[in-house]
Amino acid sequence: MEKFNTPWRLTASTIYRKPTDSKILGSAELDVTDLEKYISELRKKGTKVTLTHFFTLATGRAIAEHIPEFNTYLKRGKIYPFERLTASVSLRMPSGDMSSIKVCDPEKKNYREVVDELTAGIEEAVQGEESKANRMKGALGNIPWPFRKWVYGLIRLIILDLGIAIPALGLSAQSFGTYIISNVGTLGLDGGYPALMPTGNVSLVLILGRVREMPWVHEGQVVPRRVIKISAALDHRVADAAHGGKLFNYLRKAVREPSMFEQ
Repeated sequence: MEKFNTPWRLTASTIYRKPTDSKILGSAELDVTDLEKYISELRKKGTKVTLTHFFTLATGRAIAEHIPEFNTYLKRGKIYPFERLTASVSLRMPSGDMSSIKVCDPEKKNYREVVDELTAGIEEAVQGEESKANRMKGALGNIPWPFRKWVYGLIRLIILDLGIAIPALGLSAQSFGTYIISNVGTLGLDGGYPALMPTGNVSLVLILGRVREMPWVHEGQVVPRRVIKISAALDHRVADAAHGGKLFNYLRKAVREPSMFEQ
């Protein structure tokens, strides 16, 4: 019984509710055959890039240049822009629990910079020096039911509804960044159906599935190609399907022109 009631599971049972909140789900399949070859060449040169790094950069650049609506949050019934753009990259810890690493200003970074920032963040997280926000997750899980639900409701009211930060707990409107990116393909899943983080003002969650070889129309011929499925959840309060379309169109372009993130 105890092995199922980890701090995250106890927290999840408190913060998640029935799916009555408004959100939009969408997905697209992208041919990453040439992108994988490009990444392989970068890795040979010493830059240990992965598809997660690539899509973190591409999504940040798309938001900064074309879809600023994703870099906003609701406070007291009004939409406000974040002071900066921040990505949260999900990480599976050795214990099996999930954590996340922040990448600040991804729209200004290149491959080398985002690889270095994520590598440093992963090393710190593995050593047990997680952020205050992540440690708060465990603290909330230790509160007995039903008090846990009441405490979470109060925190949500202060942070999300009123927009008041609690520095001592490491909590603010941007505790989880502008958007979340998670690669479930590393877990063997072909794709996923994202949930918006209810404890943060995140307007976009992007899920990367497993890269599969499948029949694909390429240059007028049906040939085997390497394809990835990407799924997104959008907060319908600040974004519409049109914004999701802009994002996927930009990602399609980025996959064809990955050298744009070298500088």
